[in-house]
Amino acid sequence: MQITAALVEEQDGPFTLTELELDDPGPGEVLVRLVATGICHTDGLARHGDLPFPLPGVLGHEGAGTVAAAGPGVTGFAEGDPVVIGWPSCGTCRNCRAGEPRYCLRLAEALCGGGRLGGGGTALRRPGGDPVSSHFFGQSSFATHSLTTAAALVPVPPDLPLELMGPLACGVSTGAGAVFNTVRPRPGARLVVFGVGTVGLAAIMAARNSAATRIIAVDRHASRLALARELGATDTVDAAKDDVVGAVHDLCGGPADYALECTGVIDVVRQAADSVGMLGTCLLIGGAPAGAEFALDHLSTLWGKRIVGVLGGSGRSEELITAIMSLYAQGRFPFDRLVEYFDFADVQTALDRSYAGEVIKPVLRMP
Repeated sequence: MQITAALVEEQDGPFTLTELELDDPGPGEVLVRLVATGICHTDGLARHGDLPFPLPGVLGHEGAGTVAAAGPGVTGFAEGDPVVIGWPSCGTCRNCRAGEPRYCLRLAEALCGGGRLGGGGTALRRPGGDPVSSHFFGQSSFATHSLTTAAALVPVPPDLPLELMGPLACGVSTGAGAVFNTVRPRPGARLVVFGVGTVGLAAIMAARNSAATRIIAVDRHASRLALARELGATDTVDAAKDDVVGAVHDLCGGPADYALECTGVIDVVRQAADSVGMLGTCLLIGGAPAGAEFALDHLSTLWGKRIVGVLGGSGRSEELITAIMSLYAQGRFPFDRLVEYFDFADVQTALDRSYAGEVIKPVLRMP
């Protein structure tokens, strides 16, 4: 079928709305008519070449919409069902079988392979037949339609605003899942969140729904620190003015128990690691450029400190996204306060304003 997609022709190239041909759904696949798609920092990483997604191709991985058609063998979904497109996975490797599909052993292929997981090539081509890469994070949702697997879909309750739900596929679930699935704060836990964009603010809202009693937000933008307080931070640290590590230690009466590094900035990684002490845990969540490395003090790390990488919030998409939707419906997770909507044609403006710190979570409305 013919669709409209925001095509990136080459590294650092512009988004160009282009008419493309999309395959019909095959076995186990579902065609989703997209209502809205969030823009994530990871889309920018791939466009700049810091993720190995082959170009020309279509990015986008926070899609929400309705089922338009289902391929052979698909059960549980019917035309018109509202859905969020979650992360892809093979479903058969040892990590998938152990309940950790975010760490699928075929993850690189699933997220950035440029075509269907498991073979079958790309599902997108120009009208003349030349292929372009598809299935970025299993969806390539900077488009009016997306072809994905039924296993990646998460149903959306009909009483929730579907155009808001896309960011649950990555940005929001990444921050929230890091707290719910990895940290699992014990009573009285002290957390510090570095970078309060979408991921960091989602982590703060998740921590607010836990037994943690000290939730510290660190950022350089006063407006974001103010919002962090409104969404659950007990304290804030202005990284543009303060000695961050010293301020965290003062607020906690010593090192924090957990530091969540949500920026991907290497200097901030060291600050996050230095903010926790013996038996403390530093979680690496933000995406850094390709080839980035960081250094730690050996002795203080040796004393029981843990450095843990977290992808996508860990766990299963359906369990995590469904829980966040329920918390939102109960008024306990107001992630709608992070969102600003843009027309699909304004994808470049939305991304630029996100980079400038003017918008926390841009969401594209599809025509």
